[in-house]
Amino acid sequence: MMSDVLKAAFIFVAPEADPKTHRQWVETPKVKLIAVAVKNYDQAAETAKQLLAEGIGAIELCGGFGNKGTAIITEAVEGKIPVGVVRFDIHPGLGNASGDGLFV
Repeated sequence: MMSDVLKAAFIFVAPEADPKTHRQWVETPKVKLIAVAVKNYDQAAETAKQLLAEGIGAIELCGGFGNKGTAIITEAVEGKIPVGVVRFDIHPGLGNASGDGLFV
């Protein structure tokens, strides 16, 4: 049985997002999750590095991140924490496009 609290993050891509202000914590007895909005992959990579430094133990990426975007975030955290992804080939929140087509 899990005894420690997992600190995790969910990073999602949204137009005009500012990760400094578009963020919110959800806390349960065993998981503390911060959801953070970013406007592109560069901002996501920088945010992922900051979250790692703040003690986040896992990152999940929204379906707007394509394969290349997922690799960018994995490289940004240098493999020090797991990076998972929700999968959409095209994302309805990004005009039915993949982040790979928009941000790479």
